Amino acid sequence: MSQDRGPRRPRRLEKCALISASATALSLAASGCVVVHGEREVLPSATRAEAAKALEQFTTAYNAADKAYDASLDADHTTGALAAIDSARLKAGAVNHPDGNPAHEPLELTDAKFTIPKKAGWPRWFVADTKANKGGTARWLLVFTRDGLAETWEAAYLTLVAPGKVPEFKNDRDGWAEAVPANSTDVSVPPADLSKDYTTYLRGGGKTFADGVHTSSWRALREKRSIRPGLVTQYIDEPLTNGDYAPLALRTKDGGALVFFTTRHFEKQTAARGASVPTPNKAVLALTDGEIKQSLTMEFVSNEVALDPAEGQVSVLGRVQGLTSGKGE
Repeated sequence: MSQDRGPRRPRRLEKCALISASATALSLAASGCVVVHGEREVLPSATRAEAAKALEQFTTAYNAADKAYDASLDADHTTGALAAIDSARLKAGAVNHPDGNPAHEPLELTDAKFTIPKKAGWPRWFVADTKANKGGTARWLLVFTRDGLAETWEAAYLTLVAPGKVPEFKNDRDGWAEAVPANSTDVSVPPADLSKDYTTYLRGGGKTFADGVHTSSWRALREKRSIRPGLVTQYIDEPLTNGDYAPLALRTKDGGALVFFTTRHFEKQTAARGASVPTPNKAVLALTDGEIKQSLTMEFVSNEVALDPAEGQVSVLGRVQGLTSGKGE
């Protein structure tokens, strides 16, 4: 299986930007246009008002797309793992309900708390921590990114975390957070390695990750399901780390990091001679190419959020996974 395959939204990277926010730029503006290079200037990724507006625009677009089962309606507001999951969900919905979503209930995101890192370079990004009218009591963590001042803020990650499990972040005196570089070695696992280490753990176990629903319990469930009478299930796990799937990390108050990262998973069900693969539901069938005779291979994209401490095991706090395609043989 090749790495980093799947839906990708093209981005335009601005080589420089006109910035009026800094005191230096303001002091020089009278003499002409001031160019500040985004790759060098350390600036807040967004104002709090901009972050609130981005969340509002995302919610409006998401609801329009969900109601119509039309992925084009929120395509400009999603990217990365969330785009892969969401666009496949909407595609399946449109196949089965061409007139729109009969069970549509508008998503409402409230009690929003924004954590905005001050950083140099693109992408700029921030985290919105919200309540929602779906998903029970879990907090919804959305990560918004953009690659230039003229770009639209896009939600790249969506994970659900139990109340009280979102850590405190390290902020400066002005309330801006600290982004942790992907290659940082002052945490247990560099954020750039988490996707690879997680897929390695799922295949063979180990001590890198603490026991939990998304680690030891998930491995046990897959082991139980791997061999059933008349049916064998195989799993392949791959890291996704490049482009819009790159990990993003925030420094926590205790010196660790909260890391958002992406993985891809394949599940192949093969029936024994004389038996058949269990008939999948309509959503799976809508995303599956080929005729399901002896086997069905399903591809999933998953986005995770993990607490990566300065020392000790990594804890996976939340995981949202969605089917993106299937193949019958």
